[in-house]
Amino acid sequence: MSTVAFHTLGCKVNHYETEAMWQLFKKAGYERTDFETNADVYVINTCTVTNTGDKKSRQIIRRAVRQNPDAVVCVTGCYAQTSPGEILEIPGVDVVVGTQDRTKMLGYIEQYLKERKPVNAVKNIMKNRVYEEMEVPYFTDRHRASLKIQEGCNNFCTFCIIPWARGLMRSRDPEKVIAQAQKLVNAGYKELVLTGIHTGGYGQDLKDYNLAMLLKDLEEKVQGLKRVRISSIEASQLTDEVIDVIKHSKVVVRHMHVPIQSGSDTVLKRMRRKYTMDQFAERITKLKEALPDLALTSDVIVGFPGETEEEFMETYNFIKEHRFAELHVFPYSPRTGTPAARMKDQIDEEIKNERVHRMIALSDQLAKEYASQFENEVLEVIPEEPFKEDPESGLYEGYTDNYLKVVFPATPDMVGKLVKVKITKAGYPYNEAQFVRVMDDVMPAVNEAM
Repeated sequence: MSTVAFHTLGCKVNHYETEAMWQLFKKAGYERTDFETNADVYVINTCTVTNTGDKKSRQIIRRAVRQNPDAVVCVTGCYAQTSPGEILEIPGVDVVVGTQDRTKMLGYIEQYLKERKPVNAVKNIMKNRVYEEMEVPYFTDRHRASLKIQEGCNNFCTFCIIPWARGLMRSRDPEKVIAQAQKLVNAGYKELVLTGIHTGGYGQDLKDYNLAMLLKDLEEKVQGLKRVRISSIEASQLTDEVIDVIKHSKVVVRHMHVPIQSGSDTVLKRMRRKYTMDQFAERITKLKEALPDLALTSDVIVGFPGETEEEFMETYNFIKEHRFAELHVFPYSPRTGTPAARMKDQIDEEIKNERVHRMIALSDQLAKEYASQFENEVLEVIPEEPFKEDPESGLYEGYTDNYLKVVFPATPDMVGKLVKVKITKAGYPYNEAQFVRVMDDVMPAVNEAM
């Protein structure tokens, strides 16, 4: 039996697609093996969101070639899409597939084995208008299942290369989404995370169907579904219709990740983001009214070209005023090939780092304040894995619907199930985890975990 090993760089979408590719190999009779072992085929699913992503991808490709020089080395993903020539210059690379035609990968491998000539299967992604159907009935190592619902992005923000790597918006057929959702729930998953390159834009290219309708259909048609989480959604995509569906839903969780990137209108303009801060504030205020106790998380880019101290403070004060629950903070990193990388007034690294630290300190403070509201409350958690800081402790970690990471005593048979937990302390002694006691009706006579 032939063996295949995968290495995935980058985002949730890449992880989803690696699982989908594994399904194809499995059907063809392959056995999956660890990337550090001698495999017959290596598949590297690359990332190109930053220059560092490209560099890491090249390092992993070279590692696979060194590991087994006789193996077929197949490179796919975003870096493969934008720079196939660069990848084919690496000695030992045999097949390059971009962000489409992954379903044909086994055919390209066979072609290489027959002809012994490198295969460049990358095509112009901008001409593609059809969503590539790749199903994942279960995940090898996860207890929250991702459900990919769309591909591509039409925004062309000045800092971002992704539209060139993923192409324009393509939404997945609603019936296919519902059918796969049911398969994942049947496989035991309690929570589905809707994901894509521009997830909240789902339906913009469909006739008479949109994200609000999909959320409704998932709740009404998928038997046994407990939680739906939207991986990320732009403020402009939080329409009144979407907010209304969320407000009345019993499965959409109290957590929304709404990327802000900057809280300054002048910076947003340079980024070519399609909203003002007044519009952003109006949408999230409406969302919080619909979902009390909402955990609002976000992405922030610090040190964008030309960002003044005043513009940085506009962002800082907006986030503080609107009480975000957690931030993913990124220092601006010039991505070759984007308009922002060519802008004048690039910010000094020291200034960038100092601002990043201030923003992270604010995020930590807001996260503590948000989590503290839930001390002594009973919340539902899905245990996912043993506590990383101390795997032998009998403690497990998982997430509440409002995205609090919780650490508590549990047993292996509870993994992946909904467990009622009483939060006894909101703090960050280990790995920013909330420490809790499991309710007596779930696990009798368990001491508080501290």
